[in-house]
Amino acid sequence: MDRQTPEWGFLTNHARVLLAISHDPAIRLRDIAAACRITERTAQSIVSDLEQAGYLSRERDGRRTRYTLHPEGSLRHPAEAHLPVRRLLELFTHRPNRC
Repeated sequence: MDRQTPEWGFLTNHARVLLAISHDPAIRLRDIAAACRITERTAQSIVSDLEQAGYLSRERDGRRTRYTLHPEGSLRHPAEAHLPVRRLLELFTHRPNRC
């Protein structure tokens, strides 16, 4: 099997960032970037996208940022728009009904 970097993947960086935050709501941007294998600037941009779309909110807690997910929102693609984000989180975090 060839171990080269694949040209495409099943999850977007937005989904990966959302999943990283779901695992640790107090995660730092640098840790999000490392976990998702993206730059900190990209991680910051994606977090802003997710916040503007209503998937999460963030608030300062001292020197750290704490994220709150809003999993009642729908997935964005028209083919999956009937599914709540909660379903994606449950699938990849193995924590049903925890959000």
